[in-house]
Amino acid sequence: LADLVCRDRNHLSIFAWSIGNEVDYPNDPYSHPVLGGEKAGFTQASYGGYNPDAPDAMELGIIAKRLAKVVKEYDPMRPVTAGLAGVAMSNETEYPGALDIAGYNYTEDKYDSDHKKYPDRVIYGSENRHDMAAWKATRDREHVFGQFLWTGIDYLGESGRWPSRGFYSGLLDFGGFIKPRGYFRQSLWSDKPMAYLGTYPTPGRGSRSQSRDVLSQTETGNASDNVERVPSMDAWSVWNYREGQSIRVVCYTNADKAKLLLNGSVVGETKEYDDNSGIIYWDIPYSSGKLEVVGLDKNNNPVSGYSIQTSKRPHALQIVQAEKQIDKENGLAQIVVQVVDEHGVPVMLSDNEVTCRIAGPAKLIGLEASNNSDMSDYTDNVHRVYHGRILAYVQATGEAGDIEVSFTSPWLLPVETTLKAD
Repeated sequence: LADLVCRDRNHLSIFAWSIGNEVDYPNDPYSHPVLGGEKAGFTQASYGGYNPDAPDAMELGIIAKRLAKVVKEYDPMRPVTAGLAGVAMSNETEYPGALDIAGYNYTEDKYDSDHKKYPDRVIYGSENRHDMAAWKATRDREHVFGQFLWTGIDYLGESGRWPSRGFYSGLLDFGGFIKPRGYFRQSLWSDKPMAYLGTYPTPGRGSRSQSRDVLSQTETGNASDNVERVPSMDAWSVWNYREGQSIRVVCYTNADKAKLLLNGSVVGETKEYDDNSGIIYWDIPYSSGKLEVVGLDKNNNPVSGYSIQTSKRPHALQIVQAEKQIDKENGLAQIVVQVVDEHGVPVMLSDNEVTCRIAGPAKLIGLEASNNSDMSDYTDNVHRVYHGRILAYVQATGEAGDIEVSFTSPWLLPVETTLKAD
């Protein structure tokens, strides 16, 4: 711990030192008589009740004080924290008292009672779900200074049922692109006016949630049956459906109101922001064209907007982001390729197979389309796009010169770009 603090204490990004995360899970391994239910008001899962043969939870406080002392010796300025998973049990120990700021993992129900019992304790959500209830538990309480989400970006591992590459509840996908729920979170956190449009077939009896991982399903009230109970925060900006099909259009915005237009005509009446779900939505019959949402202030003045367009069939590959120059010594370029129709409109439904080839002093590290259910090899040079997009990682190999990078796909117009390594 001392080495860690000494190594990183000059980094401006560090605002606190954590001495533990979820080390206080009841009976994993520590236990305490409170888990037996002797004290009224214990609502947290006890994981089998009190186990007198397990390590005594009181050791948590002893260990925490020793670790906190080490941190303070090498960095007396920053606060010491930890993510508490078994808050009800840890409250019976000296563990929370050893912390400058106490992190509560998924324990919003203890915010008020613990603030009343421990008025000097600084509380924050150190690990929270993405749902509106968890956010309002922070937003509406002055004694809770903020929240952290699990997770910010999708990652490999903890993947659940096959086919699944990883944990898929991030605000950003595997390639670092903003997902719909990233825009939803932006509507809650951003001070700048914003709006986003997403769509999916209007839910009916027996319909399925748009959530694609277990955590997302539980956090939005969509339990194991997957039936949608609240508008989805995972709606992609697709506007290609069957003519006349009933489509749910959801808007994530921080505007006071919003209205919906299709090809310049109002198709969704002005609706006020819904503070229960954080989402404004309309159910409308599908018709092709340009779908646009306009965010309005209290006086009905436009403050934000977002539009999506019906696409035709895939026609060409288009590079939408690429470096022009990289360091010859292992410099890395990220090239983003989008499938577009004959008018240059992104084809969100596309899953075309793309091949990447390189000529020059560089190598392909891999291709990333961010499809969690695509179990193919993402380190080779052939991969399917996801929502019409793919990201290529190209790394210089030590020599100066031009690097030609080309992308091809059957039936589509190819595209290429030139990078310079020097």
